[in-house]
Amino acid sequence: MNRAGTKALVSAGAAVALLLAGGGSSVAGPSVAKDAGAKPKGSHSYKLQHTDIHYGGDKTRFESQVKLADGRRVAMHYLDKKGLYVQDYSPKARGWSKPKNVYRTKTDVCQGITLKARAGTVAAIADWARYCYDGEPPQESLAAVATGRLTTWDRHLTKSFDGWIKAEITKNGKQVTFKRYAHRLKWTKGEGFGPKH
Repeated sequence: MNRAGTKALVSAGAAVALLLAGGGSSVAGPSVAKDAGAKPKGSHSYKLQHTDIHYGGDKTRFESQVKLADGRRVAMHYLDKKGLYVQDYSPKARGWSKPKNVYRTKTDVCQGITLKARAGTVAAIADWARYCYDGEPPQESLAAVATGRLTTWDRHLTKSFDGWIKAEITKNGKQVTFKRYAHRLKWTKGEGFGPKH
């Protein structure tokens, strides 16, 4: 056999070996398609989740939703013995983010969830206590605030407290004041929560 024929056989053998080893283009195709189908981190391709709590009357009082001026939405719901969860809606992606835990507790839920939005800032109030849904006062009262991409929540928990009644957001969205009669709790953008008064 001449030198040209030998080179041809060696080249053909190398190509077969490469295909059998998984290095050929026909093997790479499916892995690329698989990567393309994977959900990117932080994607808004989930459905809106709901509470799993059915006691104490209408279960819709154990979830809440608020719409921001730019079309985004924030939804919160309680999960029994698991705490408070949040999702945000992207009008561009037309879907919800993956449910994320904001506060974890095994205490019974209390009353509803208050959500307020202004100037890109969202404030939330949620409460827990044993038998609270039957009228007992809260024992765990959570104040929470998120801004920007709404992926991170600043939290302040007050124990043995009857719970915040409302949250007021300034016009520029840089400050939130949680109120219950004479009691005050302030949150400031860039600084977080101050002491409860």
